Order: sequence, then C-alpha cells, then structure tokens
Amino acid sequence: MFNYFQGIMLTALEMICCKMFFEIFGEKRSEHNWKNYGLILGLILSMYSFALLFYEKFVLKQVMVIFVIVLFMIWYLKINIWKAVILSLLFQGLLISIDYGTLWLNVSLFHSIAEINERYYVAGRLIAVLAKILLFLVVLMIKKKIGGKSPDVLVHTDWLQFMFFPIFTIFTIIALIATSGNMKNQNQESVFLVIALCLAGMNIIVFYLMNAIVKREIKIRESKIFQMEVKNQTDMYRSISENLIKQRKRTHEYKNQILCIESLLAAKNYDQAAEYVNRVSGNLSTELDSIKTNHVIVDAILNTKYREMLDKNILFTCKMNDLSNINICDEDIVIILSNLLCNAIEACETCTGKKVVKLKFVKEAENIIISVKNTYSGELVTRNGEVQTSKTQNIEEHGIGIKNVIDVITKYHGSYVFQNDEKEFYVSILLPYTKKNL
Repeated sequence: MFNYFQGIMLTALEMICCKMFFEIFGEKRSEHNWKNYGLILGLILSMYSFALLFYEKFVLKQVMVIFVIVLFMIWYLKINIWKAVILSLLFQGLLISIDYGTLWLNVSLFHSIAEINERYYVAGRLIAVLAKILLFLVVLMIKKKIGGKSPDVLVHTDWLQFMFFPIFTIFTIIALIATSGNMKNQNQESVFLVIALCLAGMNIIVFYLMNAIVKREIKIRESKIFQMEVKNQTDMYRSISENLIKQRKRTHEYKNQILCIESLLAAKNYDQAAEYVNRVSGNLSTELDSIKTNHVIVDAILNTKYREMLDKNILFTCKMNDLSNINICDEDIVIILSNLLCNAIEACETCTGKKVVKLKFVKEAENIIISVKNTYSGELVTRNGEVQTSKTQNIEEHGIGIKNVIDVITKYHGSYVFQNDEKEFYVSILLPYTKKNL
C-alpha cells in the first residue's frame, strides 16, 4: 500500500512540475480553480496508470505520456497542438535527463543499479524523490529566467528567500540517502521515505503560498493605483466643472459691466469709463485661461493647477509649444501631469522661502519632453533607492503616484530622471514622439 502512495506522490510531483513548466509558455484558458484542479488530477492519475501498465515498455510509455500531456495541456492552456508537442518533448527530455543524471551520480555510491534495488531499497526510493526535487528546482530556474516579467512570478528578493526550501530539502535527502544503508528496521525506512516525500510536498505548497501572497499584494497595489487615477481624474473634472460654473456667473456679470460702460460713455464720463475698463480687464486676465497648447486636456490641467498655485502664492512658470496631435492618450496625460504637479504643489506648500514650480512640456522633432522643477523644504522620503515624496504624511499614496508615472513612461518606452539638491527637486521625462493618427 505504501508503494502505491509513494508512486502517486512522485507522479504528482512530476505533473506539478510539468504544469509549472507549461505555464511559463502559455496562458490559462480558465481561472476557475476547481476545473483546473480537476484537469491536473486527471493528468496525475493518467500518468500513474501508464507507469503501472507499461512498466516494462519504456518507449510505448513515453509515447502515451507525451500524447496525454499534450491533450491535457491544450485543455488547460491557450496553446496550439504543435507548441504543446514541442513543450511536452522538452519536458520529458528534461525529466529523463534529471532522473538518469541523479541515478548515475548515486551509482558511484552503490556501485550498480541492481545493488540499489536489492541492498539499498530505501536509498533507491530516496534517489527518486531527490530527482523530483532537482526537477522542481530546474523548472523554477527556467521560470525565473524566462517568465521573470510575469505578474505571477516572485520578485528577486522573494526568490532568494524561497530558494532556501528546495536547497535545504536537497541536502536533507542526500543526508538521508547517506545514512539509509545502516537501517534494518522497516518502520525506520518508511519514516525516511515519508520525511522525504513530505519535504518535497512542502516545497510545492510553500511556492504556491508565496505566489498567492504576491498575487494578493499585486491586486492591492493595482486597486490603489486605480483609486489614485480615479481621484486625479475626478479632481480634474470637478475643477473644470467648477470653472465652467464660475464662467457662467462671470458671463452674467460681464453683461452688467458692459451696461455700466455704456452708461458712462452715454454720460460722457470718459475718464471714469477708462478707469472702469482698466479695472475690469485686469480682473479678466486672471480669470480666463492663461495657458494654451492646442491640447484640450493639457490646457484644462495646466490652467486648473495654475489657478490653484495662484491661490497658494506659488510662482508658476512654464514653457510649452504646440502640443496638438501628440501620441499620448488623455488618461496617461492626466496621470503624468496631475501626479507631478500635485506633488510639486504639496512640496511648495511646506517651503519657508521661495515657492516656485517650473514646467517644461514641449514637442520636438523626435521626442516629447516633460520636466517639472519645484522648491521644497525638509528631507526627501526614499524607498528602495527611489524617491517617494518630500511629504511625510500618506507616503504610501505618494509612492503609488510616482509608480503610476513610471508605469506610463515604461508603456511608451521612454526614460526618466529624478534629481534633487538642497532646495529644488527635479523630474525629467523623455518620451519618443510619433504623430498620432488622425
């Protein structure tokens, strides 16, 4: 009975490694976990059945195994049949190479395969478990190398922490193999095999637990990013709406002002009329949009932030040219400008000296240049070598805001620089320019 249990466990380890190997190169057809679990369970039972039925027919067994793996993986992943065949051949080649490589290394200890089976039965079984752990480790290394950009893959520090488990398991099983020849009690042999199998299973469980934690953290971060984007866009649109309401009120006031001017002119009070016109026009220059780049969204954001800086006594200087027809979608423009200018305004609010924000947003022959420079007081907050914000409250949100900007820059294959001195913080973004299709 124990032999059947051990055989099923070893087959399960092989097929889980096979599943991980295929997932590097294909996307799941369904996120329904129970359906996927059913497919993998069916694959494990099929492989174990072939191992029993075709024990002495190696070639036939390999043909059947490759065929069934291809069949199940086509159901499980979005891959075509030829890719599935090639991946199945590669995995079987990897599996056989590791099995025979591990066996060859251990033959040097026991002199022959027959001696392993007859005199060192437990050692032979432990060698089989060791081979599966080595297979798992090799698949992990392939996953790290090829699938490193996948959101389901552990980050570098997580890999270093996790690698302790398979390496510890490998050395533990080697120690068990080295001491297994001195055992004469069958119960001790069973305990050694159970320990080895449990350690192998724990590696799989720990890996998927860590992956689940990483996925949950990614979802939390994406949720925060989405909330930040919604907040920025909502604030911008609310500001635009408020400005439209104010503009309607001013339109009504302008009618009354024109009537007043007409009355003064009709009464030939030219000096008073001139004085009144100068006063009205002075107010008008600050109320109408002062920044025009021929891009509706850019104009809306910059004029909104300009009025906000006027209210907060922040000097705002900018350099722009014609930004019509730039190849940046409206949502991404909102992310870049809103986050950078919001951070700049918040930093200036804490300044005890000059409060200055400088913006450059220009389109050149081959590039779009966006740079923001602002004064600040205090110390910059950094995390993992990256600047988060100069503000000490709600650091997580500000870090996400800058991450959003970096994600947009990466999306357009651009580059960026963050610099600072004792008084000013500087952000420069370079995006490749291609004319937007009309």
